[in-house]
Amino acid sequence: MTRTHVVGGGLAGLAAALALVEAGRPVVLYESGPAAGGRCRSYFDRELGCRIDNGNHLLLTGNCAALSYLEALGTRGSLGGPAEPVFPFLDLPSGERWVLRPNLGRVPWWVLARGRSVPGASLREFLGLLRLRRAGAEATVAGVLAHGVLYRRLLEPLAVAALNTRPEVGSARLLDAVVRETLMRGGAACVPAFPREGLSESFVDPAVTWLRKRGAAVHLGRRVTGLEIADGRVAGLESTGGLEAVGVGDAVVLAVPPPVAAALLPGLVVPDAFEAILNVHYRVSADPGAAGFVGLIGGLAEWVFVKPGVVSVTVSAANHVIDQPAEALADRIWPEVCAALGLTGSMPPARVVKEKRATFAATPEQDGKRPGTRTALANLVLAGDWTATGLPATIEGAIRSGRAAARALIAG
Repeated sequence: MTRTHVVGGGLAGLAAALALVEAGRPVVLYESGPAAGGRCRSYFDRELGCRIDNGNHLLLTGNCAALSYLEALGTRGSLGGPAEPVFPFLDLPSGERWVLRPNLGRVPWWVLARGRSVPGASLREFLGLLRLRRAGAEATVAGVLAHGVLYRRLLEPLAVAALNTRPEVGSARLLDAVVRETLMRGGAACVPAFPREGLSESFVDPAVTWLRKRGAAVHLGRRVTGLEIADGRVAGLESTGGLEAVGVGDAVVLAVPPPVAAALLPGLVVPDAFEAILNVHYRVSADPGAAGFVGLIGGLAEWVFVKPGVVSVTVSAANHVIDQPAEALADRIWPEVCAALGLTGSMPPARVVKEKRATFAATPEQDGKRPGTRTALANLVLAGDWTATGLPATIEGAIRSGRAAARALIAG
């Protein structure tokens, strides 16, 4: 039987492999690293003496592809979080706290309810979200939305988190795609969830086990270094394990980062500007509160996640600080963590994780460079959160792209 070669073991590659195996297609997966998962992984940090995620990822119940992926693996129950849409915030400059609590239905009466909405925000500001739907391809978030209380206290941090790009240059259309699938669908699509144990334990390790149990070959530590092209198709994969022939009826899913894809497939246009993400993990215990996280306004830290024995901080769109010394960044962020969680004392052991090319910059220009699933080669398709998913570079987008690649091959 013909095989599908999946190059790249991140979430896009894993999602493609799962979908193909479910359809009865033999799969061979190649991952250059010692473990699968790409940017979505966990590891044991010797300095902290505990297991941490390389970054923090917050899912919402509107992320249907991600949740169905976990359902297929039997790990949906590994996610924790509140039972309802609850988003605690702290305005660092003013010290004011509030909790965003969207109602479950589609009619958003919560925007007018004290104790549920953003303090000081007006109904007119909420109605301004509809401008995103009319935004042109070149429109930016900051250029479309009014800069009032709602913008500063919700829409700006939402845009930065969703796009990993500052709203001054971030694509309004991409933010609209996120808003339409979450806030616009009501609170039932906005219940937050995150792995109780770790990203690998929820998304990655069970997928590798699932694939192997069903006969898929998973090669870790094997980097594909070149594609052998003949007669308009991929005829072979050059890798650190030698040359792998790609049979006449075989297919290839290229699920690697955009610079790697462009190097393997000359002439492929891909996003070429990137944004960093900074994560700081502190070895300290804290009260998780009602949600397990706190959003911060007006500081460097944006989201503070409380996990057993570890507090993890995320700074998105971090190009402006990523080159600063790790110790200085941890020192700068620690007082913000203390304010958010009511902690005191000197800074505990910390690990700073810098991802300088975490995602493509979600600008209109870069969004226009995202390729579709199919390529000019008859048996090669693309997958990755950087392809034209219609979403920013997120877990949801990565999984959708892998499934789209599988569908394209199954459809012939």
